[in-house]
Amino acid sequence: MPDGSRETPGLAARAVEEWFGEHVPTAAGPLRFDVVVGGGHSNIIYRVTDSGGRSFALRRPPLGAYPPGAHDVIREARVLSALGPSAIPVPRVLAVCDDAEITGAPFVVMTWVDGHVVATPDDVERIMPDPSTRQRAAWELVDTLADLHGVDVTAVGLGDLSPRGDFIARALHGWLRVWDRVRTRDLPVVTELADRLGRSRPQRSRTGLVHTDFRFGNVMLGSDGRVVAVLDWELASVGDVLADIGVLLNSWELPADATPPVWMQTPPTRAAGFPDRTAIIDRYAERTGFDLADVAYYRAFAYWRMAVIAEGVKRRYESASLAGSPVDFAHLDRRVIDLTELADIHLRASTA
Repeated sequence: MPDGSRETPGLAARAVEEWFGEHVPTAAGPLRFDVVVGGGHSNIIYRVTDSGGRSFALRRPPLGAYPPGAHDVIREARVLSALGPSAIPVPRVLAVCDDAEITGAPFVVMTWVDGHVVATPDDVERIMPDPSTRQRAAWELVDTLADLHGVDVTAVGLGDLSPRGDFIARALHGWLRVWDRVRTRDLPVVTELADRLGRSRPQRSRTGLVHTDFRFGNVMLGSDGRVVAVLDWELASVGDVLADIGVLLNSWELPADATPPVWMQTPPTRAAGFPDRTAIIDRYAERTGFDLADVAYYRAFAYWRMAVIAEGVKRRYESASLAGSPVDFAHLDRRVIDLTELADIHLRASTA
């Protein structure tokens, strides 16, 4: 087997191969490591192929510095293991390495899932050329989220994943701390919005398992549009599940939308053939029975949170922590402001 994988970025291949020999007995060396996802500010996913052609997924935090608590693959492994027996499609955890000495960071080894991450309109055109498949993928995504929000967190062993108190208040406090660490300039609107979000948060809430970044880019689809795996659980929490609907709707940009380009990649729903946001809300409400009268508030909260994350990405690019292709720094700068403006628009709508 070719040994070109010996210099795979972020992976001490020989040390990891030795670790595999002790902890993943079904993998027969020598192993090949190939980067599948390595976008700079996301966890890195490697495809590990053994001498028999069997594949495994290895996931570790990104290279460089990142805020404490971010990219917690050990926490993610706990959630995946708990959801394994449930109806939620997730990869199966095979082994966890919490020893950062092996390859510079903790990592998790999971079963390899054959499927597609549909992250851009080009992905849609390539993977789902049939409009009926796009419709099915949309309903599958919403139905999977509804099923997730129906999981009994205590029964699956995740009742103590996070405090059960006021989820929005805790999240606002936590993300303001992140803002203080990552901000590159004075933007009083960020703290002003946090104060308004705190004062106007809904009195009603539905407590359950919150993914916190549920969208097309964080699931794997079959070619038929079926959801075969939900990914990226490191920030999962127990709290107000409608926060997930805010994220999903904000990512659900359609061809006719006039919103500014606030995503690093154009959302896949910018391709034609997907139902509109009203249909998504109706489908979710029908599946869950939840009242979505406060949905504008959750969209405002999701836009505000994304503004904080976008500022952190901007800081890392400016400090050269993220290497790669040329960067549009003006876009990085402007999109944080655009996100706060969108948060303001939806927050005003929620209190009108």
